[in-house]
Amino acid sequence: MARPIKDTPVLTGKDAERFRWHMEHPTPLSEEEKRLSWEAYERAKRNSPNCSLFK
Repeated sequence: MARPIKDTPVLTGKDAERFRWHMEHPTPLSEEEKRLSWEAYERAKRNSPNCSLFK
C-alpha cells in the first residue's frame, strides 16, 4: 500500500523572499537551450500522439 503524501510546507521569511525574487527574475535561456527544449517537446509530442498535454 502506498504511503500518504505529506503536505508541502509553506515558505516564510527569507526563503519566501528569495523564492519570490527568483519567480519575478527568471534566468534567461540561451538560444541553444531554447532549441533543445523545443526539440525535446516535439519528440515527446511525436511519441505520444494521444496525450492530452499536446492537444
